[in-house]
Amino acid sequence: MQRSAVERSLRDVHARLVKARQDLAVIDEQLMSVVDAADDARLRSLVSETPIAAHESSDAQRHADAFTRARRSLVDLIGELERRQDELLGKLVVD
Repeated sequence: MQRSAVERSLRDVHARLVKARQDLAVIDEQLMSVVDAADDARLRSLVSETPIAAHESSDAQRHADAFTRARRSLVDLIGELERRQDELLGKLVVD
């Protein structure tokens, strides 16, 4: 691969990596809030023992699980982008 193409790919990967890390910071903040809400709903469900509270608890837990899956996917993407960035940097050093 030509040096200019490697540099262009490296800039693209770097930009995607920066964006993914920013997104991860946002998801981490949101996840803390959603997990807290799910914990509160679970406690309310245990105390009240009503079907409505149980439904609210399971709904809040589904939201928390969805955020956890989204976070995991984003962490995986960051890992892939970091590996790709390392490969491209290696190509620049070799050239």
